[in-house]
Amino acid sequence: MDPVTRLGVVGCGLMGSGIAEVAARSGIDVHVAEATHDAVEAGRRRLTTSLDRGLRRGKLSEEQRDQTLARLSFTRDLGDMADRQFVIEAVAENRDIKTGVLRDLDKAIEDPAAVLATNTSSIPVVDLAVVTERPERVIGLHFFNPVPVQQLVEVIPSLVTGADTVRRTRGFAEQLGKQAIQAPDRSGFVVNALLVPYLLSAVRMVESGSARPDDIDRGMELGCAHPMGPLRLLDLIGLDTAQAVAESMYEEYKEPLYAPPALLRRMVAAGHLGRKSGRGFHTYDS
Repeated sequence: MDPVTRLGVVGCGLMGSGIAEVAARSGIDVHVAEATHDAVEAGRRRLTTSLDRGLRRGKLSEEQRDQTLARLSFTRDLGDMADRQFVIEAVAENRDIKTGVLRDLDKAIEDPAAVLATNTSSIPVVDLAVVTERPERVIGLHFFNPVPVQQLVEVIPSLVTGADTVRRTRGFAEQLGKQAIQAPDRSGFVVNALLVPYLLSAVRMVESGSARPDDIDRGMELGCAHPMGPLRLLDLIGLDTAQAVAESMYEEYKEPLYAPPALLRRMVAAGHLGRKSGRGFHTYDS
C-alpha cells in the first residue's frame, strides 16, 4: 500500500493544527484549509509556536523545524484540496458544520480512491458518510489532544466503509507513528464512551458542593495515578466541546449519565471554556 504523500486538513484549531504538525513532521505535504483569513493566520501562528516550542525543548532541530514549516501550506478554498489523497476534517463538533464540509470535499477531490476522514469525537460516522457520493471512502479517525503527544487514534469504520479504506487509514496512522485501535461506530466510540460519564460525574460533584475542583483533581491524580484530574482535562478539551460530545451521546443513548450537567451548560454560556478562554474550572494565564 502506497504511503500518503499529500494530506489535506480542514480546520486549524487545536486538533487540526496538531494533526497537520504531526503529518508534516512525518514528511507529508500538508494543505490546511480554514474559513477566514484571520483563522488561517491564527492556525499558522499556532503551528509555528508549537514547532518553536519543540525546538527549544530539543525535540527537533532548526533544520527539522524549517523543513516541517516548508511542508505546510494554507488556503480558504476547499477546491484547493482537489489533488489530495487523504483529507481529514477537524472542524467544530457540530453535525451541520461537518456534513457541509464533507459535501464540499466530496465535490472538490478528484481522486475517487481518496479517503475522507472525520475527526469527530462523538457523531456516528455513518451519519456523516451518507451525505457524500463516496460513503465507502468515509471513515472516522479520532485523534486525541495534544496530537503531537498522544499516541492513540481510534479508527472507526461505518457500516458502509470499504475494507480498503480501513486498511489505508490504519496504514496512515502507522505512517504518523500512532497506535490505532478499531472502535465501533456508535456515539463516543471506545474512549469517550468510558471517559465522558467520569468527567460529567466530576462536574456534578462540584455542582452539588461535595468537593472543590482542586481536591477532585488532586484526588484522581494522586489516588488513581491519572496524569491529569477530570476537571483540568475538561478545561484542556474545552467545555464547549465537552458539552457538544455529551449532548451527542445523550441523544443516542438517552441515559442520564451522558446528559450535560446544568453547571457545564452555564459555564459554556458564560464563556468560561477552559484553557482557551483563560477560565474554566481553573484559571489560566492568557
